[in-house]
Amino acid sequence: MDQNPIGKTPATVTALGFGGASAGNLYQETTDADTVTAVDQAWAGGIRYFDTAPHYGLGLSERRLGAVLRDRPRELFVISTKVGRLLEPNPWPAGSDLAAGGFAVPDTLRRRFDFSAGGVRRSLEASLERLGLDRMDLVYVHDPDDHVDEAVAGAIPELIRMREEGLVTAVGVGMNQWQAPLRMVRETGIDLVMLAGRWTLLDRSGQPLLDECAARGVAVVAAAPFNSGLLARAWPPDGAYFDYGPAAPEVLARARALAGVCERYGVSLPDAAVQFPLRHPAVVSVVSGMRSGEQVASTLARFATVVPDEAWTELDAC
Repeated sequence: MDQNPIGKTPATVTALGFGGASAGNLYQETTDADTVTAVDQAWAGGIRYFDTAPHYGLGLSERRLGAVLRDRPRELFVISTKVGRLLEPNPWPAGSDLAAGGFAVPDTLRRRFDFSAGGVRRSLEASLERLGLDRMDLVYVHDPDDHVDEAVAGAIPELIRMREEGLVTAVGVGMNQWQAPLRMVRETGIDLVMLAGRWTLLDRSGQPLLDECAARGVAVVAAAPFNSGLLARAWPPDGAYFDYGPAAPEVLARARALAGVCERYGVSLPDAAVQFPLRHPAVVSVVSGMRSGEQVASTLARFATVVPDEAWTELDAC
């Protein structure tokens, strides 16, 4: 699988990345064995980029990925985590994090947003401990939607200091919107952006950000290529979700129009969806959530399917 560089840093990522939210029991329980099988299958398929975060299962995803990657040569894989949420003891646990955070884990911990320099350093130190690592390849400032000024003044400069110390290889921001990352690309020295859901076959609203990144040599990792599942089936069904909620009728209709184009050229909507983000020159990797070995195998097959140029011409115009 292609290895693509992260800006001017020595870091590279595979064109397809392993999203680790499911390893943190996103929406439902995933066993340790499921994670081991999924990572083994991803490794066998050439994936060497693994993404996680403290937010994912209150640290469970980091612990699981750290354990399953621990015996593999460190120089052969790249791992990213995120800062901005500190995990602290929960004085009022209700038994489950599903309602509050969306993960099927005990809520013995709680998240507290902290984008200060000190908070970012404490967060990364805790992540390194959970992962069993002594340095981090990629670190994203995670979801600073309501804390953009604090992230620009505190979190990002501190991560850049850690990059200069050799504790971090590349510094970025990870968000579900493109406007705040655009400001950060223009005002700070970040190396990459993880953009979730805003540069997909269906939602191309993030193009101004991607164009700016391409002009400045900032890498983009495109996450959530299936837009919460709407693009994950050959024909989007009634009731399909888009952007974490039920798809509006006009959104569902457009997804079905895209599916129709794919059908005419003998490929599936998910095939095109997982490949589309890499058609922009700024994008270096597509990160997709993979819960099981079967999901990994399916994603790898979709990624390898040849989509005819004529199909891309029509899809690009939709």
